[in-house]
Amino acid sequence: MTGTIQDQVRPAGGTAARRELTPAELAAVRADFPLLARTVRGGRPLVYLDSGATSQKPDVVLDAEQDFYLQRNAAVHRGAHQLAEEATEAFESARAGVASFVGVDADELVWTSNATAGLNLVAYAMSNASLGRGGEAARRFALAPGDEIVVTEAEHHANLVPWQELAARTGATLRWLGVEDDGRVRLDDLATAVTERTKVLAFTHASNVTGAITPVAPFVARAREVGALTVLDACQSVPHLPVDLHALGVDFAAFSGHKMLAPTGVGALYGRRELLEAMPPFLTGGSMVEVVTMETTTYAPPPQRFEAGTQMVSQAVAMGAAAQYLGDLGMDAVAAHEEHLTRLLLDAVASVPGVRVIGPTDTTDRLATVSFVVEGVHAHDVGQVLDDAGVAVRVGHHCAQPLHRRFGIAATARATAAVYTTDAEIEVFREALAGVRTFFGLDTYAAQEGGAA
Repeated sequence: MTGTIQDQVRPAGGTAARRELTPAELAAVRADFPLLARTVRGGRPLVYLDSGATSQKPDVVLDAEQDFYLQRNAAVHRGAHQLAEEATEAFESARAGVASFVGVDADELVWTSNATAGLNLVAYAMSNASLGRGGEAARRFALAPGDEIVVTEAEHHANLVPWQELAARTGATLRWLGVEDDGRVRLDDLATAVTERTKVLAFTHASNVTGAITPVAPFVARAREVGALTVLDACQSVPHLPVDLHALGVDFAAFSGHKMLAPTGVGALYGRRELLEAMPPFLTGGSMVEVVTMETTTYAPPPQRFEAGTQMVSQAVAMGAAAQYLGDLGMDAVAAHEEHLTRLLLDAVASVPGVRVIGPTDTTDRLATVSFVVEGVHAHDVGQVLDDAGVAVRVGHHCAQPLHRRFGIAATARATAAVYTTDAEIEVFREALAGVRTFFGLDTYAAQEGGAA
């Protein structure tokens, strides 16, 4: 796969100019994130390289959530008083803002508690359709024995386990595309893996382990050839790249707020309007209904049909503020800055003997998410040594056990940069990483063994 990151997130003909953040702009960004100023482990400056797990939050997001509780706290779509009206307006305004941020219409965006909930919503709605719920309009979502669901080996558990469950409930077969040795999805197998039997093609836009970006266009094209629905896991792409879901042509997409500078407890599911209108609900109860009698219920139109119960209003409002913040920075500038950081991270890891990257070792079509193995040292021990230097990274299987099994390893350490990461922080990371094997005496032993030989 060749080309630039922009080629993979925009359709052909995209003309957005790319530029990195200036030093002054980056300094201003960092000033917006109060937590980045704190120290850890005996007064060391915090170097936060765990943004793939969750991002830090700028003042505008913190203020938006607090302001909601201070000024507008009320349940939405229910009361007739002024606070309820203001809360509903803020809630729906945030929906419109987040929808615009990813290039879709407001009525195509469903609030969820996170991306996992969004992906489960689609899978369980299809399960309900398979049981005959939703009537004739929902038959397009029904699966049965003989049908197939296709995912990739690069998925994290949130975009794998729901499809395993759907297959188990309907008798459908789960298949998957493997990954190359550099962690990229094996595109040569797309035509044979996705067949006339395929009903769902679910895939990640960017791996949370390897950082590799999946080229969406061939997936969508193949799915359309066979009449399958596409479900995009956009958790790792939306916070870091300019993403236009309409232009990408996917049928569904899910992403989380907390990875894109917003609070935890909120996420979004995009669905093409005609699909949401035909899809039966997953969760049922208050706020998602039209008429309820003791015998039966009719459901509200989407997106309310999929938003049962009291919603996470303050978090949604804050997610709207996060989308506005990133939009004001310009996602092209964010992507350009993080592409620069990707190069620094890869160079940093490559400069340390005995450290191996799991994923692409060049900056082409990848994010600033770099997982690595330090030979002879468990990932958890790597994380502890880095933490002692003030560097926060993720360790473990990153909710992607099959992908780690593909590479014959149980765990990796993962450094993930974000829009607020600086060159100096990556240098601190490099220096700390260079001391890991020495800390455990491995380089000393290797030298002695080499000398004896």
